[in-house]
Amino acid sequence: MARRRRRQLLVPEARDGVERLKKQVMSQQSGMAPQDPETMKVEMAREAGIPYQTGYNGDLTTEEAGRLGGPVGGQMVKEMIRMAEEELARRK
Repeated sequence: MARRRRRQLLVPEARDGVERLKKQVMSQQSGMAPQDPETMKVEMAREAGIPYQTGYNGDLTTEEAGRLGGPVGGQMVKEMIRMAEEELARRK
């Protein structure tokens, strides 16, 4: 059975914080000053040789999309785990 992806946050009020984290992670990975995530995606894709553009990108292969989004998402998860561990340690 195929899994369906949810592209909605469980806590909609967290959207601003998640966007700030994404911007921070993307700027660390690209070495660019924090700016609009879409602008950073286009620049990171250009540097990686991926034909990503603003708007429709349905013609990207799964491999190309993974090379662009995988490192960012993975680093975001690592950062969230680090933040949660710090919070737990602080509470003890």
